[in-house]
Amino acid sequence: MGVRKDLKRARQRTDLAARTRVELTRDARGVVREASTLPLAPRPTTGSTADLPFTNAAEAPDTVVLRREQNGSWQPVTAAAFAREVTATAKGLIAAGLEPGGRVAVMSRTRYEWTVLDFAIWAAGGRTVPIYATSSAEQVEWIVRDSGTRFVVTETSENTDTVMTGTARHPQHPRIWQLDAGAVAELATLGRDITDEEVTKRRSALTPDTVATICYTSGTTGRPKGCVLTHANLHSEAANTVELLHPLFTEVTGQVASTLLFLPLAHIMGRTLQIACLMARIEIGHCPSIKPDELRPALREFRPTFLVGVPYLFEKIHDTGRATAERMGRAASFDRADRVAVRFGKAYLDKFLGTGKGPSPALYAAWALYDLLVYRRIRSELGGRMRYAISGGSPLDRDLNLFFAAAGIIVYEGYGLTETTAAATIVPPLRPRPGTVGLPVPGTTIRIADDGEVLIKGGVVFGAYWNNPAATDAVLQDEWFATGDLGALDEDGYLTITGRKKDILVTNGGKNVSPAVLEDRLRSRAPVGQCLVVGDNRPFVAALITLDPEALAHWLAVRKLPADTPLAELVRDPRLRADVQKAVDHANQAVSRAESIRAFALVEGEFTEDNGLLTPSLKVKRHVVTAAFADDIEALYAKPKQP
Repeated sequence: MGVRKDLKRARQRTDLAARTRVELTRDARGVVREASTLPLAPRPTTGSTADLPFTNAAEAPDTVVLRREQNGSWQPVTAAAFAREVTATAKGLIAAGLEPGGRVAVMSRTRYEWTVLDFAIWAAGGRTVPIYATSSAEQVEWIVRDSGTRFVVTETSENTDTVMTGTARHPQHPRIWQLDAGAVAELATLGRDITDEEVTKRRSALTPDTVATICYTSGTTGRPKGCVLTHANLHSEAANTVELLHPLFTEVTGQVASTLLFLPLAHIMGRTLQIACLMARIEIGHCPSIKPDELRPALREFRPTFLVGVPYLFEKIHDTGRATAERMGRAASFDRADRVAVRFGKAYLDKFLGTGKGPSPALYAAWALYDLLVYRRIRSELGGRMRYAISGGSPLDRDLNLFFAAAGIIVYEGYGLTETTAAATIVPPLRPRPGTVGLPVPGTTIRIADDGEVLIKGGVVFGAYWNNPAATDAVLQDEWFATGDLGALDEDGYLTITGRKKDILVTNGGKNVSPAVLEDRLRSRAPVGQCLVVGDNRPFVAALITLDPEALAHWLAVRKLPADTPLAELVRDPRLRADVQKAVDHANQAVSRAESIRAFALVEGEFTEDNGLLTPSLKVKRHVVTAAFADDIEALYAKPKQP
């Protein structure tokens, strides 16, 4: 198991463990209320993120910095070649009339050209405005109008139609290029008469305080707000995480670090990942989809050494493993392997951290057996070389984290928002603590307010919402950003997120319930797809649950039931309800009896981005779902609660 060897080697690398130095502040009762870490990378005084491709080309022109999927194989892109393509694209934007400070929107899935465009927009002196490829015409209309965008690059003809529909009534229509119609080549041709010196002049005029991007929050409610992020914000996030993590990914493992980028580049997490990788000259590949069936083949072909993902990915990999075992008649064996993994992962990490004796001989033997039967298949699904992953966006179930640890993949959790340029906290190397989202990213301070709200200060914190001073003033006070999330710091400064202030449910018995804890655990178990925990001003907590289509198809096939069995019939099937109840029981283990889910309804369909029930970052739009399924919620409380 590669991770075990890495951890043994790491014991000699005390310098890596000591890189994160935490200063704690306690209140009068001795409770930790503030945790601060010193920066590992100083704030730049000159230059910008736009310089990265050109610095790489000057210092290491032949180094492979990206790999581009073409005709079924991953072709290398050197630092010099990438800088040339960025320059040619920047010239085209300048020739098209992009002025310094002008906005260019990119509406595309994750692909190589997105990265070229991002750096080209900056090199031309512009500001990138990302738009999710799945955005509606109404959303596009608002973002383009609010940001004052004059240029849009789309991916597909459908995206182009959406932009044209959304901006049809604008006094000035944006100029549009389409990637599938050769946008990058078209821009290169357009800019043939622009000199290299003009690009250098534009790029050299940028400073750390220049606005780099306006990222619109996906927003679970209300109109999206544009977060203004500077080149200094992007540098603080990327440089400090590189300094923290890159030595682990290379010096300890002995591997050449590489990653497959599949997170939407419209999301700040994906953007800062690509910046960090170019900064450290880590090879990047692009995959346009996070759907497991489309992502798994790319993982097997690209074979990354680490990944940055969301809990959904790890949940689906686990569920696929179990489904495969069940088809082979080995579901019970997989379940035993799951239980062994959780026990082994906890015991091994306890030993590494000096808080326990480690796995017993019997547990080692059980782990060795299931490593042969189960865990190695999990590693194979991820390409076979992966040893580390970073998970963010929402909490990862602790048992699932331990499962992957036993399978040879350490998952470091992080926490952040668009307003904090992605991660504000991350579990530090060699000091894992499953169940928490880690310590402040170097150069960041976390404070817990009197009401439990998480406050953040540091170089990663944004400066304002675009054109919205009232919203800015509501969340920024004396450089502290009020996240709206609730959390707690432990004795060592590790942060645990317990929920959202505005999402807290209060039962009519006066019990405060955070739905996030229950929902995250519930989603981690098949056949659950998405879910919504309810109970505000109600006698008990309940849940709306959708069934994952892949898990449901598998469930039907194993039981030799027709694939088109109506859901109305399935919801009465005691076997299916019993399997869902197991997921509910798993969720309830994390809370008290008064906070536990006492009833659930299986609802037809899915919560998806397409039907408006999920944000592009896969968060449930609570108010929209509550309104859409109002009758189902009332029915839950109109009958006796389930035992």
